[in-house]
Amino acid sequence: MELNIKQMNYDEAKEISKWIYEESYSIYSMDDSEDCINELLNGHYFSVSDREDNLVGYYCFGAAAQVPVGNQFGVYDSKDFTDIGLGIKPNLCGQGLGLKFLNRGVDFARNKLSAKEFRLTVAAFNQRAIKVYQRIGFKKVNSFERISESGRIEFWVMVLR
Repeated sequence: MELNIKQMNYDEAKEISKWIYEESYSIYSMDDSEDCINELLNGHYFSVSDREDNLVGYYCFGAAAQVPVGNQFGVYDSKDFTDIGLGIKPNLCGQGLGLKFLNRGVDFARNKLSAKEFRLTVAAFNQRAIKVYQRIGFKKVNSFERISESGRIEFWVMVLR
């Protein structure tokens, strides 16, 4: 599958903000609010489409790819890394697209953003994603917990050097 990357536009942000992931992955669902759409349009998000211009996912870089509570634990203190976040359209998750999708995002960041080393943050329960990250060389270097009304969620911080 060919993956084309471009700066996020309003229509794409609106569509992504409506994506609902299955229950076990619902922390990745957005809320279709104007705040959410504005976040997606802040310049740090890039849409990913296939050859027919169907939206398949997105990447984000920098602070947009971080889980804010991680700052309390110092997990983002090192500025040697480019933080990367990604999301695949819910109906495409679990279909074997992850490795190609992640590699394309890393290549894009190396070529367009001059990134050299990468850091990502992932919910520890998301073993499906973690396996993909490990396959291209990401390694766990830290972890922290976020506590909310819905409970505790452990996050792993992984790096690719």
